[in-house]
Amino acid sequence: MEKLRLSILDQSPVRKGGTARQAILETVQLAQHAERLGYTRYWVSEHHNTRGLAGSAPEMLLAHLAAHTTRIRLGSGGVMLPNHSALRVAENFRLLETLAPGRVDLGIGRAPGTDRLTASLLNPSNTFSEKDFMQQLTDLQDFLTDSFDSGRGPVRATPAAETVPELWLLSSSGESGLFAAHFGTGFSFAHFINPVGGPQMVRAYKAHFKASEHFAAPRANVALFVFCADTEQKASELQAVMDLQLLRIEKGLGLGFPPYEDVAGYSCSPEELARIRYNRQRMIVGTPDQVKPQMQQMAAAYGVDELVVVTITHDFADRLRSYELLAEAFELPAAEPAQGASAGNRDARITSTRPLCKVKNGMNHKDLPWG
Repeated sequence: MEKLRLSILDQSPVRKGGTARQAILETVQLAQHAERLGYTRYWVSEHHNTRGLAGSAPEMLLAHLAAHTTRIRLGSGGVMLPNHSALRVAENFRLLETLAPGRVDLGIGRAPGTDRLTASLLNPSNTFSEKDFMQQLTDLQDFLTDSFDSGRGPVRATPAAETVPELWLLSSSGESGLFAAHFGTGFSFAHFINPVGGPQMVRAYKAHFKASEHFAAPRANVALFVFCADTEQKASELQAVMDLQLLRIEKGLGLGFPPYEDVAGYSCSPEELARIRYNRQRMIVGTPDQVKPQMQQMAAAYGVDELVVVTITHDFADRLRSYELLAEAFELPAAEPAQGASAGNRDARITSTRPLCKVKNGMNHKDLPWG
């Protein structure tokens, strides 16, 4: 099997009781950590009108990350194009490419990264139509490559960078995979959002791919939740916290990422248990020996050689440790020894043996998907 490359998507999560500044500083620290560990690329996201995620302007954050790293690829995962002018996005990323030549990815998404009201305020002319999105993609590609097939006139995006950012389209539905094939861009499927149908969507992208100035051949990766820990017990606790957070997100509760203590006393309804079982298809959890073969199987099912890992925990040291363990398991080309949490501190956190959830309506703990 071809050796897998690992990358990271960071949404700059704000923990319960934490601050947005803390989340952004942790994003910087994690990017530096990822570079030392040998991860291929580091993407940051765009979200609006939520207290739980601090990443609202990826282009600004990427400029800061470029100044604090030296070799890891940096990119947006992604810029939500309907929120913006195609020219402005092109200029932002040509400037980033000028600052960090040869290591900038421009990941583009179609979803607003927020609710419809906020999206309409971000871009009052947004029609949420497929036709307009296709035109924006055409304009963006023209501005990035100094071509004028879109008929927009002799307007050039500045600065005149010597290299062009890699252009990727992101999708959780597959439709953007066909757009990616048409425009000859990379394609990233969000398995951590939608665990159904992804391999077929990647195959369709590859089958319809047209070579472009960006890529001569199709290139795809897959993003998924991964929680890796030194023990099964610790890994199950990290998973349980994400279970609760996903339930809250589905209810429209944009709260900070909770600690394990919030999960230990939570009562699950049968409906919530059904959602937990479904959502667990979006994640891989366990010790290194458990997660590595599962990740390899997922990459094989999708036909990709790169997985983009999303790991969110309440304790930042747990995030660092999870990425360390994955780097060791996959033998990534580390730049220097990892500088994560000490073993003593990690052991001190692995203390709880309490049930992870109480159940309403007479269900027993053994019926839970965790336990």
